[in-house]
Amino acid sequence: MLAISEGRDPKTVKVMVIGGGGREHALVWKLRESPRVTKIWCAPGNGGIAEDATCLPVEASDVDGLVAIAEKLRPDLTVIGPELPLVGGLSDALRARNLAVVGPSQIAAQLEGSKIFSKQFLARHAIPTAKLYGEFATPDEAYAALADVPYPVVVKADGLCAGKGVLLAKSESEARDFVTRAMLIQEFGVGGKRVLLEETLEGDELSFIIVTDGDKYAVLAPTRDHKRAFDGNRGPNTGGMGAYSADDLMSPELQETIEKTIVEPSLRGLAADGIRYQGFLFIGVMLTSAGPKVLEFNCRLGDPETQAILARADFDLAEALANLATRRFDPIEWKWKSGASACIVIASGGYPGRFEAEQIIRGLTTIKAISGVKVLHAGTRQQGDMLVTGGGRVLGVTSFAPTLEAALSSAYAAASKIHFEGMHYRTDIGGGVGRARSARD
Repeated sequence: MLAISEGRDPKTVKVMVIGGGGREHALVWKLRESPRVTKIWCAPGNGGIAEDATCLPVEASDVDGLVAIAEKLRPDLTVIGPELPLVGGLSDALRARNLAVVGPSQIAAQLEGSKIFSKQFLARHAIPTAKLYGEFATPDEAYAALADVPYPVVVKADGLCAGKGVLLAKSESEARDFVTRAMLIQEFGVGGKRVLLEETLEGDELSFIIVTDGDKYAVLAPTRDHKRAFDGNRGPNTGGMGAYSADDLMSPELQETIEKTIVEPSLRGLAADGIRYQGFLFIGVMLTSAGPKVLEFNCRLGDPETQAILARADFDLAEALANLATRRFDPIEWKWKSGASACIVIASGGYPGRFEAEQIIRGLTTIKAISGVKVLHAGTRQQGDMLVTGGGRVLGVTSFAPTLEAALSSAYAAASKIHFEGMHYRTDIGGGVGRARSARD
C-alpha cells in the first residue's frame, strides 16, 4: 500500500517529479499508468510533459524553490530525476519535512558530484576501476603530469559538467587543451576546478543501473547508450543520442559477476562509510578482458537509458517507488517484459554545440498509428498552439517490440515522420556497436 499524507483519500496518490527532460517524461508516462495516481506535478517539465502533468515554473536547480512548493503541495511522493538537485541536497530537505522522496542524500550524491570522491571511494573499498594517475588542483600540476602518462589517457573534470567533463586524449596536446579549458578558461564552471588523469580502459560499455534502499537492490533492464553525436561513434560527446535494451546485452553469468564484484561491494562500502543510499544508482561499466570495471557512478537514472528501460517495465512504478520511499522496498516488484526496446534521440542542429531554439516541430500526430511507439519530450515547449524546440536534445522516439530489430524499425519509422529545421539523429542506434573506450567515445 502507498503511504498517503494525512487527511487524503487513501485510494488516490499525488506525485511530484523533479526535472524537465526525456528521463522525466518517461517517469511521468509510467507513473500516469498507475490506477492509483490521480495527480502529477512536474517541475519544470516541458511541452510534452504538460500533456500528462501540471508543470510548475521552478527550475530543477532551485532547491529552495522546490522545497517551498513541496511544502505547499505536500505530494505523497516526490521523484527526483536530475543530478543537480540531488547534489544540492533536495532529498535531505524533503525528508526533513517528512515528505516521501526517491533519491540519495547529498553526501551519497557525491559519487556523481565529485569524480575524485568517487575514485577515492572505489580505491578505499577495492572495487575494480581504471588506474588513477593523479588528481590535480592547479593547471601547472596537471600540465607537469601529462608528460609522464601513457596515451591515450582519460582526463576528467572533477565536478558536474553536463556530460562534457571527460576526454579521451590521444596526445599530450589534446590533454593540455582540455586542462586549459577546464581550469583556466573555466569552460565547465566550478566543475572544472580540479581534474584527474586515469588509465584508458578498452572493451564494451554497459549501463548497469540498480534501485536500492541501501541494503536490498533490484537490477533494472540492461541498456547501452550511444554518446557520440554522429553515426559510427564520430563527433563530440553528448548527453546521449540513443539507447537500447535487450536481454542478450547481459548474460546471467555477467550479471552475477557485476553484482558480486561491483554492486555488493559498493553498497557495503557506502554502509561502512556511514552513508545509506536510497534511490537509483547508475554504474557505467566497461567489460574489459580483465573483467568488469567501473567507469563512473551516477546518482540517478540515465538519459536516454530511462526511456528504453521504462518501455520494458512490467509493474506499477508508482507503487514500487512509494514502497522504496517509505522503507518497504521489495526487489521482487521490479519486473521486466521480455523483448527489446530502443530510444532514438532527435537533436537540434548544432547540438552538442550552439543551436537555435524555437523551431516549429511537425509530424507528431502522424506517429500515433505506429504500434508500440511513444514519443518522449526532452527539450520542447508550447508556444501558442505550436510545439517548438527548447533544448539540444528535443525528442526521444521510444519503442518496444518482441525483438530489437522490430523495436528499432518502429522507432526509426516514427522518427522519419518528425520534422523541424536543422534536426538530426543517429541512424545506427543498436546496430554495429563498435568497441568503446573509457571516455565513452
